[in-house]
Amino acid sequence: MEQKLSKTETIHLRKKHISEACQLFFKEDPLKIVRATGQYMIDEDGNSYLDCINNVCHVGHCHPYVAEEACKQIKTLNTNSRYLHDNLVLLAKKITATLPEKLSVVYLVNSGSEANDLAIRLARHYTRGTEMITLDHAYHGHLSSVMDISPYKLHTNVDGSHTKPEHVHIVPCPDAYRGKYCDNQYSQTEVSQKYADEVKDVINKIHQQGKKVSFYIAESMQSCGGQIIMPEGYLKQVYKYVHDAGGVCIADEVQVGFGRVGSHFWAFQPEGVEPDIVTMGKPMGNGHPVAAVVTTQEISDKFKASGMQYFNTYGGNPVSCAVALAVLHVIEEEGLQEHAQRVGNYWINKVTELKQQFPIIGDVRGRGLFLGIDLVKDCKTREPATQEAQTVVRRMKEEARILISSDGPHNNVLKTKPPMCFSEENVDLFCSKLSEILTDLQTDEIKTVLKDMIEDVEKTSSTIDVNRNQSASEWGMTAAVF
Repeated sequence: MEQKLSKTETIHLRKKHISEACQLFFKEDPLKIVRATGQYMIDEDGNSYLDCINNVCHVGHCHPYVAEEACKQIKTLNTNSRYLHDNLVLLAKKITATLPEKLSVVYLVNSGSEANDLAIRLARHYTRGTEMITLDHAYHGHLSSVMDISPYKLHTNVDGSHTKPEHVHIVPCPDAYRGKYCDNQYSQTEVSQKYADEVKDVINKIHQQGKKVSFYIAESMQSCGGQIIMPEGYLKQVYKYVHDAGGVCIADEVQVGFGRVGSHFWAFQPEGVEPDIVTMGKPMGNGHPVAAVVTTQEISDKFKASGMQYFNTYGGNPVSCAVALAVLHVIEEEGLQEHAQRVGNYWINKVTELKQQFPIIGDVRGRGLFLGIDLVKDCKTREPATQEAQTVVRRMKEEARILISSDGPHNNVLKTKPPMCFSEENVDLFCSKLSEILTDLQTDEIKTVLKDMIEDVEKTSSTIDVNRNQSASEWGMTAAVF
């Protein structure tokens, strides 16, 4: 494909016209990607990179069926949702068929951020509560309203312009490996209950202040927090506490929905809960901007009764709906949910085998094609191996053309969430290169330890020599006196 600009010219224009707040992957040596297919991305020189991190192009980059359906619709009609169109209602019917029966009303929007913003509005109108409960390290989008409930971003603010509002209450992320309550201190049941009780304590404080809970929101598996899988029973207990307090529960499925967990279509389903509101986005359009909020008839009716109409210029347009319908068709037609289960289990098992060989792998966690590898300096203390994680990410890209990222509070968790067509052969390549890099890191560590030991011996030897010389000198002076 002929390029309009050289990579150097592209970088120059980006620096000139695009804010540096819009960060690049691999900013020291950014990739210029010109096309993609399946689970592969191709740069301007024709080099192919295995994409292990793109959960947006859910059914594979540039899937031909999705692209064809988009082209057909955009050549026919694209308008807003104030006109009747079959795509809108067919998409709503298709989505609700995958959810619990009570979740029957759909709002179409353009992004996960918009979806979570609307979910907040729905919850506030329904409960008339003001207080919001969110998890530490959570990320729910870039709009001001959802930045308020995104500690992942708030913690990085240094100019004090956007701080946590008083009505937002942050509870500990239920991380059983390196959170407030860990599985090396408590049983799984105790870990789950202690984290759930943190939510209960916050609710009690809210009531003591004479205020009312509006909602609890959480990603069904926390991504930015370090690929966190919630302890069994945690979410079920939290939902009970919130419902008993008159609040609603929002499941953010923006990053983890649409069959990625393999065993179920939605990531909240393995937890045995039924949210009151579900938000979805990213994978829904396979790269096209489309997202949704699904809720109950009762909550939707309260929103309508507020007197404010809801209209979104692009939300629910025929082209976006055609794309989302195509994505759902491909997931079903190609058996991608079952594929995610099979390949995901294979991947987790392979990395777990590596864990037995390399002490630097402290924890392996995930479901389906959502995997986190927690790197540590010491298995007992669980000290995060942040620098080593960055080395792995860099070398994977430079030496094997494998794209992964790192995340978590200490940026030490290798993070993978690839397109759903990711194969067992891709897993083998990933694990082979990871093994090679970890072997080198382990060898370097041994060399460093040996070097330190030799230096210590040399220092000790030098000290002994000095002491001997001093003793000899003192003996000589004593002899001269006599």
